[in-house]
Amino acid sequence: MRNLTRLKSLQALEASARHGSYVGASAELDVTPPAVGQLVRSLEDWVGYPLFKRSRSGTERLTAVDEAREALDDIAQGLDLLESGLKKLRGRRARSIVVVTASQALVANWLMSRLEDFSTQYPNVDVRLDVSDRVIDLAQGEADIGIRCGLGNWKGVKSKYLMAEEIIAVCHNKLLPTDREVTAGWISEQTLIHDGTPHPGGDFPTWAEWLVRAGANHVPDDRGLKINSTAAVINAAVAARGVALVRKALVAQEIESGRLVPLLLDVKWPVRWAYYVVASGKALRRYEVAAFHDWVTNLGMLRPVLE
Repeated sequence: MRNLTRLKSLQALEASARHGSYVGASAELDVTPPAVGQLVRSLEDWVGYPLFKRSRSGTERLTAVDEAREALDDIAQGLDLLESGLKKLRGRRARSIVVVTASQALVANWLMSRLEDFSTQYPNVDVRLDVSDRVIDLAQGEADIGIRCGLGNWKGVKSKYLMAEEIIAVCHNKLLPTDREVTAGWISEQTLIHDGTPHPGGDFPTWAEWLVRAGANHVPDDRGLKINSTAAVINAAVAARGVALVRKALVAQEIESGRLVPLLLDVKWPVRWAYYVVASGKALRRYEVAAFHDWVTNLGMLRPVLE
């Protein structure tokens, strides 16, 4: 009977020997250097002697002892065979699954309409959507990969910059005046839809700030419709409940369809938040996750459609 309870320790040993350090092994295995060291020490406790000669300086701080060096070829071959066996077990017809997390607004207004293209390019990869406005913990495997809008400094994940974002004013086309031009003054007279979603560090404008930049003579207070969901703000604008300040990328589809109309596009308000594809290093080593990552990146995601 085979005893594979020390498989993780063997992986840690092999990676540490190859990199010459716990730090190098930790980057490959996507765990902390202390965790790698603990796995190796548990194996040393089991065999009854140190497996590495340790140095305090140099790029390779770990050198395998003779006994470990003799065993490492067999261990590396065994790990390779296990990997090969897993691939054969899945078979050519097996389907892979990638769990993608994104906000409700991004899924509904951008991602959903483009997923068919991914399925066409990768027919053996199924996408599972985890739609959430909270920041899913990708480092702990709550999802495989995410599309986020923010400052790009999330811990425990690798971030791939996609595109900057800006804020524009929109309304349903049936709200447009027929007897006058759309001006900052006209907008200030309408029902203003306020997005109460927190945007820390993003420099998102309030309606008062935006109207001042647009040149309105009268700036109203915070009257209007207040909503604490970006997706609901967009839905309210589509339902002709008023004029909304929204992220440009999230309403591109509605504008293309004619349901929403951008107002005073010469009023530019870029924000510090941008779009990123994020995933852990460990997740990106999986074929299906890397495929989705490359597909989104190569798609030129969220490029400006309104100039």
